This record gives sequence, C-alpha cells and structure tokens, in this order.
Amino acid sequence: MKVGIYEQLVRRGATRRDVLKGAASLAALSAASATGLGALTGSASADEALRAEILQIPGVGKGSPTDADWQKVGELCLGATKASVKEGEFAGVELTFMGLNNQNLHNFLFRGFLKPWEAYTGAKINWIDLAQADYNARLQQSIATGTVDFDILEMGAPFEGDTAGKGLLDEMPDWVKKQIEIDDLVAYLKPPVGTWDGKTYRVSIDGDCHTFSYRKDYLSDAAISGATGMTEMPKTWQQVDEWSKKIKGQKDPLTGQDAFGFLDPLKGWGGFGFYFLEDRATAYAKHPSDPAWLFDPDTMKPRVNNPAFVQAIQDVMDLIAAGAYPGDQINADPGTTAFQQFLAGTGAGLCWWGDVGSMARTSDTSVVGDVVAFSANPGSDKVYNSKSGEWETPEGGNFAPNLAYLGWGIYVTNRVSKDEKKRKAAWSAAAHLGGKDLSLWTVAYPSGFQPYRQSHFNYDEWEKAGYDRAYIENYLGSNLDSYNHPNAAIEPRIPGIFQYYSVAEDELAKGYAGQYKSAQETADAIAAAWEKITDQIGRESQIKLYKASLGM
Repeated sequence: MKVGIYEQLVRRGATRRDVLKGAASLAALSAASATGLGALTGSASADEALRAEILQIPGVGKGSPTDADWQKVGELCLGATKASVKEGEFAGVELTFMGLNNQNLHNFLFRGFLKPWEAYTGAKINWIDLAQADYNARLQQSIATGTVDFDILEMGAPFEGDTAGKGLLDEMPDWVKKQIEIDDLVAYLKPPVGTWDGKTYRVSIDGDCHTFSYRKDYLSDAAISGATGMTEMPKTWQQVDEWSKKIKGQKDPLTGQDAFGFLDPLKGWGGFGFYFLEDRATAYAKHPSDPAWLFDPDTMKPRVNNPAFVQAIQDVMDLIAAGAYPGDQINADPGTTAFQQFLAGTGAGLCWWGDVGSMARTSDTSVVGDVVAFSANPGSDKVYNSKSGEWETPEGGNFAPNLAYLGWGIYVTNRVSKDEKKRKAAWSAAAHLGGKDLSLWTVAYPSGFQPYRQSHFNYDEWEKAGYDRAYIENYLGSNLDSYNHPNAAIEPRIPGIFQYYSVAEDELAKGYAGQYKSAQETADAIAAAWEKITDQIGRESQIKLYKASLGM
C-alpha cells in the first residue's frame, strides 16, 4: 500500500493493523476509494512483470546473492537508461565513485549493478572503497583540504550541510527527477531532505530509521520466560533493561550457548555508533511538544548532558555493571552487534537499521530468520521536558523513533559541472542506482538499504518473492510506524554533525571503560566538546541551520 494512502487512513482513525488485516482493512480501503484516494489495481503490467522477475534473483531462502545476481538485476533494470542514453554515448568518460564496502555490500553491489550500464554506455568507473568507521574522516579530509577526488559519492543526508552547503555538489537535472520517479519517495525523505537552498542534489537509495529487532523464542522459551516473567515483547527501555538483566544465566534456545538480552554496541564506529545511544535517549529526550532534542534551538547549547541523555548513558552503564552483555562487548561496534552477534544467534534484541530485517531470511550468515520479529523502538515511562526542566510521566509512555541518518543517497560533485558529457554520465549512473525497480530488489535483499519509496510497501510483491506475509507485514510495518510517528526524532542536517557524533563516541568509550566517575561526568565531557565544535563552525549560522532542519 502506498504510504500516502496509509497516512490518509490513519488520519481517519484506522490503525496499521486495521489497514492490513481483516474486515477493518476492507472497510478502510473502501472509505479511501470513496474519498477519491483510489484503489490498488490488480492488472499486470510490464513493469510489474519486471519487478516480479528481479525479486526471484536469487529467491528468498536460496542463499546470499552473488555478483552474477547483481549484474543480472542491473541488466534487467537498464530500460530507463536506454530511453535517455544512446549506446556508447559515454565512450571515453571515466568517473570516480566513492562509497562504502561494509559487509561486502554497498560498493560491491554498485559494481555489479553498474557493469551492464558501463557496457552499454561506454563509460568506465573507478572505485574508492571505505569502511564505515573511516568514511567520515575521509570525506571531511577531502572537504577541508579542497581535494575532492571523486565525481559520484554515496553519502547520507546529514552530510549535506558539509557538501551542498559549501557548493561542492552538482544540481540534479530535471530528466533525472523523472527517470527516478522522485515523487515516489516516502514523505519524510522529500524536501528539504536532499536539497539545499531550494536545489535538489540527492538520488535517494535508502530510507533510514532504527527499529527494534527481537527474538520471539526468548519470550516463548519456558526457562527464559520463567526467569524474566515476560512472554510479550518489552515496550519500554525500563522493561528492556529488566529483561536483559534477568536473562543472564540462561541458555540461548537456538544455539545452546549463554543467553544475552539487549545488545548495545560499546565501541565507536566513525561517528555512526552515536546513533545507538540516541535509540535510548530519544525516548527520554524527545518531548512531543518540542522538535529539538540534541541542542537548544535558540542557543545551540547541547542537551546531550541533560537528565534525559544522562539516563540513557546510565542505562548502559548499569547493564555493564550487571554483566548483562557478552564478555567482550566493550570492543563490539554496531557492525559486530548486528552481523556477528544478533543475526548469528547471540542476543535477544537490538536496535538497528533495516539491514537486519532484509538479511534475516536472505543471508547465508543468519540463523534467526524464523524467530525474529520487529517493532518501532522502545519508549519510556518518563520523558524529560527541556523547557520546564522536569520529568513527566505521560499516560502510555513516550515513544520517539530514531530516524537515524535519513538514508544513503547518490550525489554528483561539481567536478563534472563544466563537462556536459561527463556530467550526464555521472547523473545517468546515479539514476540507474536509484531507479524505482532496482530499488525494490535492494530493499528485499542484503544491500545495506531499507524501504524508502511508497511503492516498497506493496506487501503482495514481497509475498510473491517468497517472504512470509506475516513476517513482511511485521518488518515493513515497523518501518512505517517509525517513518510516520508524530513524535519521531528527526536528524538535523547541519555542518559538522559527524564531528559532534565522533567526539561523543570517544567520550562515551571513556565513560563505558570507567575513565569517568559517572554518566553525568561522561555527558558533561561530550557537551563541552560540542560547544567547542559549534564555536569553531560558527554559532549563529548553526542556530539558523538547526532551526531550519527542524522546520522551526
């Protein structure tokens, strides 16, 4: 179902469960049709046939996709390129592409998808591959030294202030907007995301938020549920932490090894690790009446050392003290918690991007596909009101899903702006990677990306591909519930955002290792470092951009 229709139904009082199941679903859809929203059509088309074909490559439950699979998908999705580019049109053009190589995904997939594009267009692509932990430093070095040595860039929206804000990007041509069907993006990824001063720069290839992945067998196993007293998913961080502490000493139902509860990453990840503290902190810090939660919008004074963030840090320190984590968790970064621990059968739950949901049943390394379930991030029994300086205990708790990173996109740099042939080639490559049909494959299989288009939420397509209906409704529903949540924590697209995050990781690591005396002292160290960064960049300009990013 299209997100726009979903949102209209919810505003009319229907819940996601109403919309998706039973008679209430039919009634809701009928109401939508009656109000002019239209009905989903069942007629097959060439486009639908193509989408069905690529979703069978290699097939859900048939092992991890290979380079041959990526190339085949790339070849099948070349139709839009062939409509706008003549064969051999870019002969002699060489482009440099900088992106990630995490988990043998990202750039590895791009190479496969673009090989047929290279063969057809005549262009050649050279690659700069970066580990996630090295990405921010490499990008910032290029910006600071004026040595941008790439034409195409895989980048997240938080860096738009550092790049578009400094005139380093090339504006998207109108023909690219049409080719990628830019209006198909989910609402929260539409402008201002991907734009700067009214100009569009981004081909979205991902829609990021963190969701809660958890093991159902930890709730049904007699020994574990007997020890924890819990047979239903924990809904608040208070419940998650109690659950984790009581799981200690039990055995994992799948592996027979020691059982563990929630998996917090305690090691930094080039700035990206701070998102995982945010998963806890947003529930405490993001008040429904206030769009700001990282900084005070009028002064840029950090809120990272207020009682809400201190509580989040204290939660983690308490679990460390209780011995609730695996033995070497102090050296576990987010890549470890997702791919080497949770998907491999260690731990009862974690918050992560959508990779966990798409890989649980399509990756050779996953053993939890039959026992994993999903929801929006846990909430909290209490929320801190930064305006009043008081804790509040709202009825039903406070929930604030973390829309972490706003997704990866493909950007073209201004290195190509004065060479029209090279510029068209760069944008053509970007448009191929961000095409509507190819994107469906990337969000259904291991790629590093999660659903980001309205068309990605057609459950029938996923079911025909081999996904269990209940599983995919649960997985995609956790994304929808997060994207559309009225109190979602929006990430600010301000210059230096990863400088803030990186130094926060450094100080958190010291706190978790016991180098600071308390959670408050740890948070104060982060806040002091953030103040220096703000002054270096320029406080007044940061205030202006921070307010704009929050829609204030």
